[in-house]
Amino acid sequence: MGRVSQAQAQENRRRIVETASRLFREQGTHVSVADLMKAAGLTHGGFYKQFASKEALIDEATSHAFAELTQHHAAALDQHTGQPDAAQQALIDAYLSVEHRDNPSDGCPVAALAGDMAREPGNQKAHRVYAQGVSDFADALATPDQDGITRLCTMLGALVLARATKDSPLSEEILATAHAALTATP
Repeated sequence: MGRVSQAQAQENRRRIVETASRLFREQGTHVSVADLMKAAGLTHGGFYKQFASKEALIDEATSHAFAELTQHHAAALDQHTGQPDAAQQALIDAYLSVEHRDNPSDGCPVAALAGDMAREPGNQKAHRVYAQGVSDFADALATPDQDGITRLCTMLGALVLARATKDSPLSEEILATAHAALTATP
């Protein structure tokens, strides 16, 4: 088989990172390289032409997931230019929604990757990327009235619990209660 062009190699890498970002958020970082490459529509052997290790892919996929989160937040701000309260409201509405609960592959990496980061302390770069992403997201959530870390903890806890109780009426109650707590006027 002939060599892949540099442009095709870059496209393959982008596809692998995007696929890994979604699969890791949906299933965790334990997804096998073979399953990941199959989902990306590429051969297993091509993985090591792109990445030195699975840990290197976890680093890059985690960065990609946080970049997507930043883009979503920026889009909310753009939609509500000059209205920071409306932008925060839109972010909370989307985060604490049934749609977000039911679609972790496209959702928040803070919630989706927390367990994996806690269980896999060996990947220091991924931990640094994750910690920076959490810090940046908390900063973006801060308002003059509420600390961003408190808001993030409330949102994250509600989302994780809502996902864990998904087939129960408690799930939507958790989302609604957290939403009310975050949007109540002081």
